Amino acid sequence: MATDKDNNETINLNCNPSSLEYNTPPANQKRSCCAALKMFLFALCFCNFTKAYSGMYLKSSITQIERRFDISSSTAGLVDGSFEIGNLLFIAFVSYYGAKMHRPRIIAIGCIVMSLGSFLTAMPHFFMGPYKYESTRTSAALINNVTESVSSCMANRTFTEQSKLACAKDNNNYMWVYIFFGNMLRGIGETPITPLGTAYIDDFAGAGSTALYLACLNAVGLFGSMVGFTLGSYFAKFYVDVGFVDMNTITITPQDTRWVGAWWMGFLLAWMLNLLAAIPFWFLPKSLEKKDEQSAPDMLTFKDKEKLELQKKATVKGFFLALKILFCDRLYLLLLCITLMKANSYIGFLTYNPKFMEQQYGQSISRAIFITGVTTLPAAALGMFLGGLIMKKYKFGLLSASKMSFITTIIALIPSMVVFIIGCENKDVAGITITYNGGKVQAFHEGNFFSSCNSHCQCSTNQWDPVCGENGITYMSACLAGCTSSSGAGKAMVHHNCSCIEAMGFAAVKSSVKLGTCPRGDSCSRMFLFYAILQFFSTFVFSIGGSAAYVIVFWVVGPELKSLAMGVYVLLVRTLGGILAPIYFGALIDRTCLKWGTKICGGKGACRMYDAESFRNTFLGLKVGIRATTVFLIFWFIRMVKKRMSVKSPKNGVQKRAGSTTKDGHPEEATREECTALGEEKETCM
Repeated sequence: MATDKDNNETINLNCNPSSLEYNTPPANQKRSCCAALKMFLFALCFCNFTKAYSGMYLKSSITQIERRFDISSSTAGLVDGSFEIGNLLFIAFVSYYGAKMHRPRIIAIGCIVMSLGSFLTAMPHFFMGPYKYESTRTSAALINNVTESVSSCMANRTFTEQSKLACAKDNNNYMWVYIFFGNMLRGIGETPITPLGTAYIDDFAGAGSTALYLACLNAVGLFGSMVGFTLGSYFAKFYVDVGFVDMNTITITPQDTRWVGAWWMGFLLAWMLNLLAAIPFWFLPKSLEKKDEQSAPDMLTFKDKEKLELQKKATVKGFFLALKILFCDRLYLLLLCITLMKANSYIGFLTYNPKFMEQQYGQSISRAIFITGVTTLPAAALGMFLGGLIMKKYKFGLLSASKMSFITTIIALIPSMVVFIIGCENKDVAGITITYNGGKVQAFHEGNFFSSCNSHCQCSTNQWDPVCGENGITYMSACLAGCTSSSGAGKAMVHHNCSCIEAMGFAAVKSSVKLGTCPRGDSCSRMFLFYAILQFFSTFVFSIGGSAAYVIVFWVVGPELKSLAMGVYVLLVRTLGGILAPIYFGALIDRTCLKWGTKICGGKGACRMYDAESFRNTFLGLKVGIRATTVFLIFWFIRMVKKRMSVKSPKNGVQKRAGSTTKDGHPEEATREECTALGEEKETCM
């Protein structure tokens, strides 16, 4: 029967007792294991905090980056996924070869590389000129060199000329590539942290402590993510060129879909934090004295000792041999699929949730980022920490942890499906969602923007410069509202004598429009409150089961393959989840766009307005559909675990549950003879 130390050891699905060898530090390198491990844990926690902050700050800024560089959501998703592309290039080799080297110093080098990536990401702001958002009023003022009131109709006629002048000086079309490569460099630097750091803790932690330590790491990482979202919200309140332009000349507010905040500030902070995170790792030892000298039997069954030695040594042949063994384990492969599906739903949702809140519930981008941070990340941190405590207290084994993941995934699906009915209708925008007479637009086309009330203005249909009329209807520009005069300056500007408002029966004294779109009603605000509450509950429950993911990886592979298994695990999840999820989520969201912005030199820019119902069904449908598929995969995983637990031992003809758990939830240990028998019976792909 297993003792308490077995809780943190590998499930014995394949056995190889000969692999129970560990390097013992020389006598002159021995030190207090507890103090050194705590120092490593503290350093890794701060490292997790900084890398999580950097990653979540980018996600919180992705909508602003999309607007600043006039790119589509799918291109913005590619920029967001460049972090995982950097991981893809190096993580498998770093996980394998790094495990044979000085792991703390490899992590320190990674922190330095991450800091360089954050610095490069912020650089485009200093290379580019002032942000030029779509504005017919600015065009008229520049062309006529006047500051007094001008006709909105004249502003549209002169826009083409001003655009040509601005286009000749514009060289910012591909500046987003700097962010792409900066984020990729940050991904390369992050490569050794998770596989080497978690394996280091698992190697030297006390019995039964790994699950709790990893839960602490994840909780601290999620706290860093929350800080990233909070600062992203705070910096989004400041105009992108704050300190470089006269703010009295800016006519847009944070509620405007053209608003871009000071996204670059957070990356400069990430640059400094990642440099600080590297310092402690230079003073940590390569290895520590193990608290538990005995280890669980290795899962791997080798035909001869030479193959075992190849796997232990950092050789190319040993690397590919280890990969072969991993990918021949069907339980490990199914675990990869489960985590991949979960990662797709979580990453895709987190990337575009601020945009969803902004478009669906009329929130400012700053408030949407903040609410995403406080409803999603604290809930995830609390859920994962609680899951780790539950696993430690009740001594969960592989089967119990899998059941917990299955149950929590099902419960979390319920509020996710309820959210489908908690949404708001489209804004009333003349020519896009309603006609100039107040009817509903049946089929969208360019002719919808014109009516007899604005025919005298010869307006442009390319520019998104919205104004809100006294009738509660939003017009795409003051020109399309038929306005002929204006007063005030900056954000306080008001357009008057708007014939399209007069045509709907409003008195001439009320035929004026204010800058920006019309706000949504109180009912939509209540819907938003319900959405935030349900999202918090769903994320909390979902994360309780997610806390077991890393520990289960260690339980289904042997000690010799822990670092590599975690590296491959992170590699595939980030490649097929972190790279693809933002891209295909963004591409499908792009299909729901009703009005695209226009670049200075022409061509499609960032989307200004989405169809509310289509956006809701697409965005939430992807999330729920992926998680529903995960439920079936977890059920299949549980059945496979039970099947392997019931393998019959040829030695005595009775059911020996190799790799099973005892009544108190610990992995059950098999004898050398039973390991040999099971190894001959099980598929090994050798």
